[in-house]
Amino acid sequence: MCLIGMLLFSITGITLNHPGSLSGVPEKTTFTATLPAELRNALTVDEGMAPLPKPVRSWLSTQFDHRIPPADAEWDEIEIYLPLPRPGGDAWLAIDRASGEVEYELTDRGLVPWLNDLHKGRNSGAAWSLFIDVFALASVFFSLTGLFILWMHARQRPLVWPLVALGAILPALIIFFFVH
Repeated sequence: MCLIGMLLFSITGITLNHPGSLSGVPEKTTFTATLPAELRNALTVDEGMAPLPKPVRSWLSTQFDHRIPPADAEWDEIEIYLPLPRPGGDAWLAIDRASGEVEYELTDRGLVPWLNDLHKGRNSGAAWSLFIDVFALASVFFSLTGLFILWMHARQRPLVWPLVALGAILPALIIFFFVH
């Protein structure tokens, strides 16, 4: 877990550090449909924040071939707006309350932005957040056991502690002198 996770974390660290060099062209797709009258009648919230009713979400998911989560939508007298953030892109859905016209836009920014968002845990859900936490704990354990192994072999290798100190001091010096 640490090997593959650290490899991906390191690669996405490089891609995050150079976003202009590795960015792709966002691909936008727009879908439209008209909500059936019986489902329009289910839109009973006047204003505020509330999820779409389950039958409406089911119909929209089938219509657009994308899962519509039970997230809070913004309701007002004119339209219902549902932001649908996702890793590596974005999506949103708007329902005109008078006509039932539905517009759904999906933006895909490509593989590198998707991996970058996973690196940061942005819009990736609770399961991925849990994975990142478990990976972080495993990496701390991996690092501490490596430090213990260094301590065990330090007597035979006189450069162990100066190199460990350099690993701690060098980032601190770069931050102090070059990061404003």
